[in-house]
Parts: sequence; C-alpha cells; structure tokens
Amino acid sequence: MEKSKAKYQGIIPAFYACYDKEGRVSAEKVEELTAHLVEKGVKGLYVGGSSGECIYQDVEERKLTLEHVMKAAAGKLTVIAHVACNNTRDSRELAAHAEGLGVDAIAAIPPIYFHLPEYAIAQYWNDISDAAPNTDFVIYNIPQLAGVALTLPLFKEMKKNPRVRAVKNSSVPVTDIQTFRMEGGDDFVVFNGPDEQLVSGLAMGADGGIGGTYGVMPELYMKIMERYQAGDMKTAMEVQDEATAIIYAMCGCHGNLYAVMKEILKIRTGIDIGTVRRPMPCLVPEDMPQVEKCAGMIDAAIKKYC
Repeated sequence: MEKSKAKYQGIIPAFYACYDKEGRVSAEKVEELTAHLVEKGVKGLYVGGSSGECIYQDVEERKLTLEHVMKAAAGKLTVIAHVACNNTRDSRELAAHAEGLGVDAIAAIPPIYFHLPEYAIAQYWNDISDAAPNTDFVIYNIPQLAGVALTLPLFKEMKKNPRVRAVKNSSVPVTDIQTFRMEGGDDFVVFNGPDEQLVSGLAMGADGGIGGTYGVMPELYMKIMERYQAGDMKTAMEVQDEATAIIYAMCGCHGNLYAVMKEILKIRTGIDIGTVRRPMPCLVPEDMPQVEKCAGMIDAAIKKYC
C-alpha cells in the first residue's frame, strides 16, 4: 500500500445522501453532486458516513452510491468509503465491494447500541479490514453518537493491524487529535472531525478535515486550510468564525441539519438531491426564511474571503 500522506491532506467533504422525488437513491444525483465537488477543488470525498445517512440505507443502496461516486470522480480525488453496518457480515460485504471499486480507504465507526468490550470492537474492525486486505483502514471516532470512545489502549491494539492508517476524530476534545498523532507516528493520518474546530484541529496536528458541512460551503473550509498553511492565523480564525456562525444558524431550523443543507445546496447551485430519509425530520415551510438567510450568509462569506 502506498504510504504517502499527500492524498489525505486537505478538505474532504462528507458526501450527502442523494434521493429522487420518491426517496430512492438516485445514481444521477450522486454523479451530479460528485462532479460539483470535483469542480470545487476539494481533496476528496468521504462516502457513506453520517452525512450519507448510512444507518437508514440498506447495503445495496450504499453500494449504488459508492459506485456512482467512483464513476463521476474518475480518479480526480481521494475517496474514503465508510462501510460500517451494525453487523460484521454486511460491513465486510461493503468493504470488499469498496476495495473492488478501487477506493483509497475504507472507514468504520464502532458497533452501536450494545456496549461491547474493547476486544470485540477491535475484532469487528479487524474483520472488516480483512475483507479489504489491500486498502487503508480509517477508524471513525465519534463517541457522542456511537456511544463508544476510541481509547488509547484500543488505539494501540488497532495499530497492530498494518492497514490501520488513520483516525477520523470527531470527538470534541482537540487533545484527542494530539494523542492519536503522537501515538500513531509520522506515517499516521489524523483527520479533524468537528467542523467548528478545524483551525484548532490543524493546530493540534491534524493532516486534514472531514466534515458534514463542507459540502455546502467547501470554499470556506478550503480557505481556512489555505490561510492556516500560509501562517495567516488571523484570517483562518476569521473564516472559521464565519463558518461556525453559519453552522449555528443552520441548526436553528425545525428540519434536520442535512435537510437544511440540501435545500441550501439547491438554492445556491441548483443541484436538487432531495430531502432526508425518515425518521430524520424534513423541512417545514416555517424553516424557509432561516434557510434562505443561511444561504445568504454563505454567499457573503465567500464573497468576503474567497
């Protein structure tokens, strides 16, 4: 496996679930959104994770999405496929499928609902990794949703697997990024997860960012990284403040955050990828003034800084 960090260093939007008017996964919309993000110049795509509504999709829908991302991406960017399901068999099936398509890496959250011992979590991740023996593996640490944190002992156990290449760290303490970077070593990759703290994550040594709001305003996150790498912390922090204010405003709707972002995407780009899948709440008419306000905030921030 190629060990260069370069393909992982940058802004990697978490790819949104794309549905037609009947709520079915739309191959056409998947390709349209992929082409849009390629054109924006992002480093890569993280497919099939939280933003992809993975826990509400079946195995075939997730395969379909990844197939059409890979078709439209055409080798122009890094693709990380999140393959975790809440059982090992389906996760291994998705892992093997992803490797067959030539993704750069696969990723997985821990099993959710039942609180499993750490040795069982390690076995789950290693079983998934074994199904894609020629592909990098990314541990997805998101304890606030998964209910399980990546502890240092569990991380050390997983590092025995030579395919374990990175952690997507979405825990709130940025010191976790420092911990995984120091313990991981020079070749290890750590991604910042919380979008509101990209600057902080980069300062702690993150190699790049994977985020759920990146897809609706990639220009701002690319500008944050550009300014940070140039040593212009003042501007990087200013743009981070703008992005964070937009996130807070988007969260001020009745509808789910992803429903809000999909509507903003439609307003700003004309790309209609549908709404969210139940039980996540869709937008209500009363949300629209706030949605339009958020779209305007994004436009203003991009005009100011990009």
